[in-house]
Formats: sequence, structure tokens, C-alpha cells
Amino acid sequence: MRRSRGTAIALALSLAGTGAAIGLGLVPQAAAVTPPVAFTADALSTWQPNGVVWALAETGGQVFVGGTFSTVRPPSGGGGGSEQSAVNFVALDAATGAPTSCELDFTVGGGTATVRALTLSPDKKTLYAGGYFGAVNGTPVSSVAAIDVATCTVKTSFRPAFAATVRALAVTGDTVYAGGDFLTVAGQPRQRFAAVATADGALRPFTANADDPGRAVEVTPDGENVLLGGDFFTVNGTNSHALAVVDATTGALTRSYPGFIENNSVVKDIATDATGFYTANEGTGGGVFDGRIALDLSDLNQRWRDTCLGATQAVLPYQSVLYSASHAHDCSSVGEFPDGRRHHLLAQPTASVGKLGWAPDTNDGIGEGIGPRVMTIGSKGGTPYLWVGGEFTTVNEAAQQSLTRFSSTGDTGAPTVPVASAVSFKPGEVQVRWRTSLDLDDSALTYKIYRNGAAGPIGIVTADSLFFRRPQASWTDTTASPGQSYTYRVTATDAAGNTSALSGTSTVTVPTSVDAYPNAVRTDGAQQYWRYDESAAPFVADSSDGGNQSGIHLNGPALRQTPGAVTGASTAIGFNGTDQQVYGDKRQSIGGSYSIETWFKTNTTRGGKLLGFGNNQDRNSSQYDKHIYMTNDGRLVYGVYTGATRTITTPGSYNDNQWHHVVATQGPGGMTLYVDGVQRGTLNVTTHENYTGFWHVGADNLGGWPDRPTSDFWAGQLDESAVYPTVLSAAQVQNHHTLASAPADSVVEVTAAEDTYANAGAPGTNYGTSGSLAVRGSALYASYLRFNLPAAPAGTVLKSATLGIKTSTMSGAGTTDTVSVVPITGAWTEGGTTYTNRPALGTPALGSFAGIPDGSAAHSTGLDTAGVAGALGGSYGLALTSAGTDALWLWSSEAAAGEGTPRLTLTFGAP
Repeated sequence: MRRSRGTAIALALSLAGTGAAIGLGLVPQAAAVTPPVAFTADALSTWQPNGVVWALAETGGQVFVGGTFSTVRPPSGGGGGSEQSAVNFVALDAATGAPTSCELDFTVGGGTATVRALTLSPDKKTLYAGGYFGAVNGTPVSSVAAIDVATCTVKTSFRPAFAATVRALAVTGDTVYAGGDFLTVAGQPRQRFAAVATADGALRPFTANADDPGRAVEVTPDGENVLLGGDFFTVNGTNSHALAVVDATTGALTRSYPGFIENNSVVKDIATDATGFYTANEGTGGGVFDGRIALDLSDLNQRWRDTCLGATQAVLPYQSVLYSASHAHDCSSVGEFPDGRRHHLLAQPTASVGKLGWAPDTNDGIGEGIGPRVMTIGSKGGTPYLWVGGEFTTVNEAAQQSLTRFSSTGDTGAPTVPVASAVSFKPGEVQVRWRTSLDLDDSALTYKIYRNGAAGPIGIVTADSLFFRRPQASWTDTTASPGQSYTYRVTATDAAGNTSALSGTSTVTVPTSVDAYPNAVRTDGAQQYWRYDESAAPFVADSSDGGNQSGIHLNGPALRQTPGAVTGASTAIGFNGTDQQVYGDKRQSIGGSYSIETWFKTNTTRGGKLLGFGNNQDRNSSQYDKHIYMTNDGRLVYGVYTGATRTITTPGSYNDNQWHHVVATQGPGGMTLYVDGVQRGTLNVTTHENYTGFWHVGADNLGGWPDRPTSDFWAGQLDESAVYPTVLSAAQVQNHHTLASAPADSVVEVTAAEDTYANAGAPGTNYGTSGSLAVRGSALYASYLRFNLPAAPAGTVLKSATLGIKTSTMSGAGTTDTVSVVPITGAWTEGGTTYTNRPALGTPALGSFAGIPDGSAAHSTGLDTAGVAGALGGSYGLALTSAGTDALWLWSSEAAAGEGTPRLTLTFGAP
């Protein structure tokens, strides 16, 4: 019924950034959307019918809409005008979405009239309509009518007589092909498919009798054959369920497809392009085929088959992309999203199965609750528009009934705000991680990382994401100073330049020595490592060295539970035992060797799953093993499925509300379970169930497993969950357990208790209450800071000291000169210091800033540790001085921007 020709558009790969970046980059090539997608996902203002749209066609900047409705009204939430009568048909302007002057009423004497098919003659001068109706604007017809496009009037010379509903039409220069429910045409036997002359509707000899309704008709581009789709099982007595190819003149079978499409599935639509034809398929019951098939016109054989579940209603090839309307809810069979929410509009290359970055959405709507049912391309002023009709009542979650459209230009939708976090495991390095953003028409996004509130980004990363695949991306700051605290924020920008808001601020303090526990987990090869240190839902960062196996919170587990299992700043996550869990954001398969590890703390008597693998994501899995769960009495069970459940169970219980460490491994040597660093059981089983799926923490199905607890959901806390593609040794397991309780460095931040500056230009003036500090050599400004330092905690020494400052927002606040940090040796007070009585300064310098750029931003410098250590437990004064003439302006402790207060960051640790 529709033909489109297109050319392939190349995709470019790139990875950019300052520092080290992780993420698959797709850089847009000066397009409003990510190629080869041709349309935005932003729904345009469109008039809407009060019923169901079944058919669309377009010519000359007009889009013709057919269906079962009686009126049209202005767009939801905008547009002027009032409701207008439109009996099963309306013509709309392709560019504005408003009604044109062409008005046709399709009516019937008895029953409910409907328009089910619209198509245009090759010269675009005649519109053919099919359905169930007996008159058009009062002119008698019989379920098929021809409309002169120029005058919007019925062609009375075209009078075919179809005895029942016509559901599909295709037209050549001299023939109209029809499919539907009819058994006769003009009193002659024609079962479900027929052909009539375009001139007068006279019946053609074409005979392709089917035993059940026809729903789709399409003529091959060479005009030699007709493609038939529907509910049928035979055509002209030959087995060819739901799909057949017949001769365009006689209707004789050219190609039959016995057993090609499941018996409980049908073909709802067929579309062609220059090289192939595509089917939309709908099934009922179990074991159905609901997806799309691409076949080559050269040999009529299958090119590919997309086995997603979710009743496909329409397919439309355009510029090498196949757009489809369905309610796809399970694409796990093609390695995409598992069973879950419905997605009604999708796109994929005509050459392959994989989905592209275009996913506007509707709801199921009224009628049969199918959602969108038909699509066409309408153009005006050189701009193509993708029109979608059906029975939906919302588009992109906004009210809009049965009709919507998307432009090829004017992308206005910004990506979602990244959810970012930052972590530092060793000196001089901070890893900033974020869940890639969602943009419904751009899979390739550019991320900018901002440090300490600077106006410009410190790093740039391009990364690819889809609505069902949003992997973690990351960037590593290799310029971070040990002992210093930093803040990071991230934005996402699409190909059209639409930019998200800044992510929430993530703050991290860089350690002065390697953080032993996470370093061991990473060194031992964890490919997924969830530490649960996030302060905001729903993203769970992967801290493994690869960093791309992130997770998602479900139903709001409790965040930042303290104390965590590992000594230091790490926090845990809490689950209510009712509906909460964390699931993996990326589908994966598990090899023959693996290890799973987590820490847990609970007093539950209802049991639950701690950690395991399952084939579903945010729903209960139907395949599930490689898991650790707790029985009601607190024992731990590690199990795999080999056709039967194979388990190791601890003799003792661990629901004592204390932190415990559990590791389960499987490989060529069999299964082993460790608890608190000690082996608690082995089993000579080297295999497990083979399927792709997702890791779950805190819940998933336990049906059929030994000693199944009362609850599949875990009630308690978990921490430091890791998955390895290898078998951890007993020594590695013991080392992890030991390192968790090793003393950790402690970090103390001390803000300035007093600060002021001296000004040679106003020698008697005190600036103690000013919101600013200033530094310059000539004419002199000098700033003075006082800190009340804590004593070193027992058993520790000062390992590093860092001074942090923040430039003000005034123009030219930075400096090109070196600013030195020196000790103050003379007496001074914030309220009494002036240039005239400024304190004496000591030597040598404790640290320096080698120039500071303009723009309000935080900066830091390390200080001589020995010099600061001698002042611990007392008051300590520092001065900022310069020999140059370019003034530096800073926020003081009195500034409204409190985060700009000068501060010392002190790190204490074992000697």
C-alpha cells in the first residue's frame, strides 16, 4: 500500500574527551537527529478525531485520514477553533495539521460505517477509499470509492460493488486491488481478494481466493506480482498461511509460504521499497509471532525476522529505515528489552533487526487497546512529516487522540538529565560516572563534565544510548590532587544542540593512598562492582575497571546506609523485603567460570534473595539461577540449575544483624561457597542454565528452589556487590574479607575561622566583614586566613593538607601571576587588621597557585605536610601573596556563596 525508496546513511564512531573516557561514541553529522533516523520524536500540533483512525494517504501537502469517527477537534493543549463534523474522513494540511477545505462524509444505511483503507493512484490525482460504507456525501457507492483529489468529489463513473468490508487497497495505472472480508464482487465469486478497473470499477479476471479475511495488499515495484497478507490459511486452495505472492494479472500463486508464519499469527500490513517488502504481524495466545519480517524482492526469500512480541499493525520503509507501529513489550528474543512496558513506535534499519534511536510513544487507547495502527509520510514545502494514526489517546504522555505527526526538522526535545556520581580509589585520579541519558530521537549524545562549578567543561565524552539500553559512561580526571575535594556535574547535548540541565553535584575527596578494599576487587578482575554510595535514585554506578555494568533501583531502596560493610566512607543500601531491588541495566550472558560476591546484614526471619541472575529485568524472571538466597532460619543457599536445582547450604545461620561476607564461585573445579572468608561447602557441578539476562540484588524469583523462604525479597542491608568472570581463589576471598576491616584514612575539612585582606591603597581600612579577599603584589593586596586545626586522631599522622579557594564572579577575578601560600608569624585579627598594621609573614612558602583563570571556580593546592603538621591542635595562620600586578579576587567566609569559603582538607592515616 505504500512504497518508499531510501539510501543508507553512514554512522560515525568517535570518542572524545580531556582525560580518559569510556563509552561508545556516535558523533552526529550535522543532523537534527541521529542518522539514519529521519524524524524527530517531538509530536506536532495536529487536529484529532473522536474515534479510531484506520487509514492514511497523502498528496499535494494534504493528508487524508479515514477511520471510525464523527468529528475532529483542535489539538490537545493548544490551537484555536472548535470541533467540526468529520464523518469517518478528514483532510488535513500536512504542515499545520489543521483541516483543509476537502470534506467528505462516508455513511451507510445500516450498521456503523468505517473507512479502513486509503491509497492514491500513481499520478496522485485519484484517492481510493475502502471500508464499509454505502455513500460518500450522499453519492451511492459500495464499500469502495474513487475521489477526484482536485475537486474533492466522488467519481461516479467508478462503481465497483463489494459485498462486505474492504480492509486494504493497492493501485496501479489501470487496476485497483482489494482485500477484505467479502466473498463476492459485482455478484461474482471473489473470496477476500479481488481486482477492478480504475476507469469504471469493472471486475478483473484476477482470482486469488482465500479462506479467511485479507488485511494487506501491495503491488511489487515492477508491477508483476501482488503481495497478499491476512488471516487466511490457503490461497487458491494451496497452503500459504497469512502471506502469499500472486500474479498481478491472473491471481495465480507465484510464491506460497506454508508454515512460514505461526498458525496463531496474521499479517496486518505489507509495505515495499526498491529492494524488499516488509510485513507487520499480529498473534494471539502463546507461541505467537508478533513482529516484523523483511523479504527480498529479488527471490522473495526472508532477509531477516524480528521476533519482538507485541502485535505489529503497520510498517513503513523510508530512507533505509523501517518505522513500525505496534505495542512491543518483549524483544528479548532479539537481544533487546525484556518483557515489560509497551513501546508503540519503533525504528530499525531495513537491512537488519536492531532498533534505532527513535522511540516516541503513545498509550494503548480506546477500542481494542492497540495504540497506533497506520503510518504515512506527508510532505509540504519540502519538509517530510511522519503521520501516525490509531486508537491512542496520548502521545509522549500528553493528551492527543488517534492522530499525530513528527517532522524531519526542528528537534526541540532535550536529553534527560544525566544521573552522575564520582569516586576516587587512588591518589591523582577521579572517575566520574553517569547513566547515559534518554533522547527519543538521538542515540548519539555528547556529555560535558564540569568541575568545581567552572564555566567551561573539563572533559567531553560522546556515548550511545537507546531507550532500552542506557549503559554507564565515564570520564577519568587525571589532574585531581591527593587530599583535595572536588565537585562534578554533567550535561547531555543532542545533535540539534538541545542540552539537558546540569546533573546533581557529586562531591569526592581524592585519597592520599590507595583505597585497599575496592582496589583489591578491581585488581582481581570484577566486571561489575556496585558499591551503593549514590545519594540519589535511580542509578547504581559500576565501579569496576571496565565500568559499563551499571544498575537501577526499583521502588526506592534506602540509600547511604551507615555504617557500611567496609571501613571508611563507603555506604550500604537497604531493602524493605516487600518490593525493592536493584537490577542490571545491561543484558549479558554468563560463561562457564564466574564468582559472585556481596556483604549482607539482616535480622529477617522471612529469608530472601541476596544476589542472582535472571532473564527478566524489572519483572519476576522465568529463568533464574546462579544465585545466593537466605532461608527463613538464616542459612545461606547457593544454587545453579542444570535441569534440576543443585545447591550448597550453610549449616549455620547469619541473620544476627551483623555484617557478613559471602562469595560463590563456579568453574571447572565445581561450585564453592565461602562465608566470612571461610569455605562452607563445595559441589562437583560445573554447568548452569545458559541464557542471557540481568543481575538482580535484593530480589527475584525463587519458585521451585529448596527451602524456599517466605519472601523472595530481601529485608536488610547489602554492600559491595561484585561479579567476576573468573573463579576467585580461597586466598583472594580471604584477602577481601580481611581488607574490609582494615583501618582507612580519614579526611577532615576545616573552613576558615577568620579571613580578611590588606589594601595599600586604603592603608587604614579593615576588610574583615567584606565578602571578598584580594591578592596582588603592586599596589599590594594580601589576604590572611586563620584555621583552628584538629589534633591528629589517635594512631594516625597527617598525610596531606590541601588549601581550597574559590574565585569570585567579578570580571577578571583570576590572575596570570603566581600566588604563594606562606605562614603568618605575626599577630592579627579579622576585625583589626589593616595595611598599616598587617602581620609579618614567614618562609618558606607552603604551596602556590601557578596562575588562576578567570571565571568563578574552585581551585586547590597541596601544602607542605610537615609545615602544617606542626600546627595541629591549635590555631594556624596562612597568607596569600603575590609579586605581580594582576589582582586575584576570592570569596571570603562572609560571602553569600558559602561554598566558596577558604578551607583546608586534612587527610590522616596510619604512620
